[in-house]
Amino acid sequence: MARVRDKPLSDMGFRGMSFFFTIRDAIRPRKNLLTEVGIEKGHHVLDFGCGPGGYTMVASEMIGPGGKVYALDIHPLAIEKVRSRALNKGLKNIETILSDQKTFLDDESVDVVLLYDVFHMLGDPEGVLKEIHRVMKPNGILSMNDHHMKDGELVTRMEGIGFFKLERIGEHTYTFSRVVRDD
Repeated sequence: MARVRDKPLSDMGFRGMSFFFTIRDAIRPRKNLLTEVGIEKGHHVLDFGCGPGGYTMVASEMIGPGGKVYALDIHPLAIEKVRSRALNKGLKNIETILSDQKTFLDDESVDVVLLYDVFHMLGDPEGVLKEIHRVMKPNGILSMNDHHMKDGELVTRMEGIGFFKLERIGEHTYTFSRVVRDD
């Protein structure tokens, strides 16, 4: 997960979260959520705060071999888990990034950004959104949800920073588009 007051979860905390997500994903498959996002074959997807990779694995299968999923997390165990899962599944279109915020990706190189259950924990939400804005293509999609925040709070905070505007509210996700800025 991204930062919790500028620090990653403890190893034990990450393992507990990972176990919980394994159960969650078995009960409510991540594909059900990702189908409303608009991910297409060949897309480049950034899973920001990827955790153990539940969304990463599904996105990888959705985009096919011509696309790329960048799985970013601050926690080394998350990166290790995603690499292991990708290797076990034979998925070659996943690249991991160990970072709290900087993606090291080219400007306007990502079609879809997934920001799920992370926003409430970010130590520098404006910095993260600035980085996401930088790497997202002009017609890209930022798909979010965060069950720790009220609906109105999520939209207000997102639009208040000025990098994104709400396009639609789906059954499971909020879709934001990139705001053109001069800075």
